Parts: sequence; structure tokens; C-alpha cells
Amino acid sequence: MRSVVRGVALLWLLCAIAPAWAVERPALEGTVVRVVDGDTIHVRIGARVEKIRYIGVNTPELHHPTRGEEPGGREASEVNRQITEGKSVRLELDVQERDRYGRLLAYVWVDGIMVNAELVRRGYAQVMTVPPNVRYQDLFLKLQREARQAGRGLWRGPEPTDRRDPFTWGTGRPAG
Repeated sequence: MRSVVRGVALLWLLCAIAPAWAVERPALEGTVVRVVDGDTIHVRIGARVEKIRYIGVNTPELHHPTRGEEPGGREASEVNRQITEGKSVRLELDVQERDRYGRLLAYVWVDGIMVNAELVRRGYAQVMTVPPNVRYQDLFLKLQREARQAGRGLWRGPEPTDRRDPFTWGTGRPAG
């Protein structure tokens, strides 16, 4: 009997302190009205337009403040445009809803395909994990390994061993 009481007490305690992110949030729906770059879009949700930043991925920049257009930025933006422009989207939120720039952070779905994952799968985005938003981190890492090994998108090169990390070009950092 004592172990049952302890078990119930422990279960109650766990439920009482469960983090807010443990509860599934409803998805938002809208229409893409502008593609900013490879990992940012503007979406009309009802009467307002929100700037959406894809969670868990990063693409080369079109307008980097110090480096200008990064290699692959135009290609990543074009792939994003082909997938999302003018389309209806479902926005799946994670723990942290906005970044320090006020952008809404989301996993973006078009016709049952997660755009974040598709960009990584095609080789036009790399994984960028920013806790606490880590729901699909393992999937993204798996897709990135596959894209790099297959030489897809920005990972293409003459030989697999010659492929530099396209996301470090111009940074002086060694490829990872």
C-alpha cells in the first residue's frame, strides 16, 4: 500500500511540475506572401502577416551584414521559393515561440512535407540546433549526413572527400 501511495504521489508531482512545452500546441495556418531567403518567409495568418524563421536549420545568407551574399544563398532562397511561395502552410511551434528579433519560430509544413527538413534533405540547409527548440534535431542530423554523403545541393563536389562545408566558406573556420 505504501508503494502505491508513493507512486501516486510521484505521478502527481511529475504532472504538477511538467513543463509547458510538454503540451502539444495547436498549429497555425496561413499563406506564404513573401520568401525572404532560404530560411525565412512572411506568412499571412488571418489579418496579420508574420515573419517566420525556420526552426533547427540555417541557410547561406543573401544579405549578410559583413560578408554580403554568401555562396549558395541564392540557390537556397530559390529552392525555398519553389517549395513555399504562394502556398498554404501549417506552422508547428516548439518551446520558444520567438527569437530575439521578434520572428515567429516554426517548423513549416506544405502539403504534408516539412520545409525545414526538405531543405536539409536536398542539401540547401545545415542543422542549427538552438535549445529549447530541438523536437526534430535527430531527424535533421540524419538528413544532413545523407545529403552530405550523397553530395546533394550545396554539398556537391567532385569527390566526397573533397567536399568542404559550404556553410563555412569565407569564415576562416575549418569544415566540420
